[in-house]
Amino acid sequence: MQLGVHLSRYLVEGGPAGVPTALAALARAADEAGVAVLSVPDHVLQVPYVAPVGEPVLEGYSTLAFLAAHSERVELQLLDGSIGYRHPALLARTVATLDVLSGGRARLGTGAGWYEREHRALGAPFPPLRDRLELLDEALLLIRRIWSDDDGPWEGTHYPLPETVCTPRPLRRVPVMVSGVDERKALRLVARHADACSIFAGGGSGAEFVAGKLAALRAHCEREGTSYDAISRTVLWTDPVDDLAGFTTSMAELADVGVQEVHVVAAERPLQLVRRLGEVVPVLEAL
Repeated sequence: MQLGVHLSRYLVEGGPAGVPTALAALARAADEAGVAVLSVPDHVLQVPYVAPVGEPVLEGYSTLAFLAAHSERVELQLLDGSIGYRHPALLARTVATLDVLSGGRARLGTGAGWYEREHRALGAPFPPLRDRLELLDEALLLIRRIWSDDDGPWEGTHYPLPETVCTPRPLRRVPVMVSGVDERKALRLVARHADACSIFAGGGSGAEFVAGKLAALRAHCEREGTSYDAISRTVLWTDPVDDLAGFTTSMAELADVGVQEVHVVAAERPLQLVRRLGEVVPVLEAL
């Protein structure tokens, strides 16, 4: 099992002026600890269940570019970006740029979006979920097309384009993570398009809950004719990691149902958390 760390807040000593120093230290620590991936949110308003809406947040891709400059090994992604915030043609080129600047360490994390207030604040449309999933479906096809050798037109329903040129292209085949746990629709898009899923765990959603979602994902893969084994089964761990032994026990239970990667939410003292988690990286990798 690989370890990821998700930075959900930017409160540091010294306020905004202290953020660059704190993020640079976090990036270096993630490399040293053996963290596989660092992720940050794609928000301009803080998430209400995390902290007050007015709490400072940073734009996601700018933050990932900064983390790339202060690290050498850890992979970088949003967890997860709403497809409604950026046209997929711009998103594809943004991720390609991050991949080039990081030396091939970008991942794309995206989903249908859920935060209506934030969509309104950005002037982004917020249609019903069925329509957002339809937009995501086409967007994922278009993004792969833009990263390909085919620079011709895209005659899509929602995003028609006269050309799909992208130079430079990503240095590697960028892994795509699609978030969402809806068994009928979101997990179908994971099976159809994604290299990784993202399922909430912790907070009462343990191995049994995750196993049910993975069973639904496997069934979708069979219907779509795609490989379940090729998808990285990833969970977002929302519980505090106060006890490393208890954490590794929980991770062993998740590994037993097929989980391959965990992203631990770092809401407070992320640098200290990364350093502590480095102690169990060898244990997780052996699961």
